[in-house]
Amino acid sequence: MNTMTAVNTESSISIRDLTLNFGAVQVLKRMDLEVAPGEFIVLLGPSGCGKSTLLNCIAGLLDITDGQIWIKGKNVTWAEPSERGIGMVFQSYALYPQMTVRGNMSFGLKNQKMPQAEIDARVARAAEILQIQPLLDRKPGALSGGQRQRVAIGRALVRDVDVFLFDEPLSNLDAKLRSELRVEIKRLHNKLNNTMVYVTHDQIEALTLADRIAVMRGGVIQQLDEPQTIYNRPANLFVAGFIGSPSMNFIHGAVKGGKFYAEGIVVDLAGYEGGALIDRPKAILGLRPEHLTVTNTAVAGKTIAATVEIDENLGADSLLWLKAGDNQISVRIPVEDRLNAGTSVHLEVDMSKASIFDAETEARV
Repeated sequence: MNTMTAVNTESSISIRDLTLNFGAVQVLKRMDLEVAPGEFIVLLGPSGCGKSTLLNCIAGLLDITDGQIWIKGKNVTWAEPSERGIGMVFQSYALYPQMTVRGNMSFGLKNQKMPQAEIDARVARAAEILQIQPLLDRKPGALSGGQRQRVAIGRALVRDVDVFLFDEPLSNLDAKLRSELRVEIKRLHNKLNNTMVYVTHDQIEALTLADRIAVMRGGVIQQLDEPQTIYNRPANLFVAGFIGSPSMNFIHGAVKGGKFYAEGIVVDLAGYEGGALIDRPKAILGLRPEHLTVTNTAVAGKTIAATVEIDENLGADSLLWLKAGDNQISVRIPVEDRLNAGTSVHLEVDMSKASIFDAETEARV
């Protein structure tokens, strides 16, 4: 077992060199993560990337193989979940159907032998914050999905802890309820300023809720940064492709003499905000759909010739799908600027918002 004791005492949660193995399979790989007091961290990634596993390690629901977990300056690596000072909200509501909302929210406090007056005060405060006072005497069967999830959050809230862990709490709800509760959770964080660690595979939830996002893949954090940095400056090809809907456009080619070359495409890389643009025989140019502009004027090194294949009306705007050489490119345009299939256009590239990746390492350069 790791005997390391050094820890950042200013962190609300400190994960140091954490490893978790299931038999011969390494699920989490020497992971480090520092979460500041009051910070909202989102663990984002596809199914099987280890995000819920990491959350369960923080909660004490899984015993780690190596490393340490500190919460509020206390080493809780081998502490029981009840001793870690956390509140947890799961994907399933896990409410007792025979109990009222009040009973569900107060059940854990009663088991701790807390005085009834204190229980009543905590339940009343949580119900006010979550705006569920009229529901306190109802049973879960009489509640909507969104109301049940509010009760589940309230059950964690009454514990009056500094750290809240959310494990995909909105994934069982329809799109409208997800949007509504996403706003409620953000309001809750703004009001309480508690530390929150939130697991999701939904990039919209991550981008709208997080102070910082940890994008995970294969038990490793690929990038940890503020949402806009991850969106505009993805660390590698995986992060670039996972964040954004529709996905970033990827054009395979080469970098030579400060220009990017692909079949039928030559783009001047002047203005690129990244690393040294050395010649690379295999490179990938990444362009987000909203960072391209449709124009009728060709400018050498600044525009890409393309032909419209599909104009997809999205309501607030339109998404053009175009063909440029062997590459399919999507571009977001105002809905009033819709174009017919077969129209020839030129795409102006905003190189200051572009990404270039090494095709071998997949890292952004």
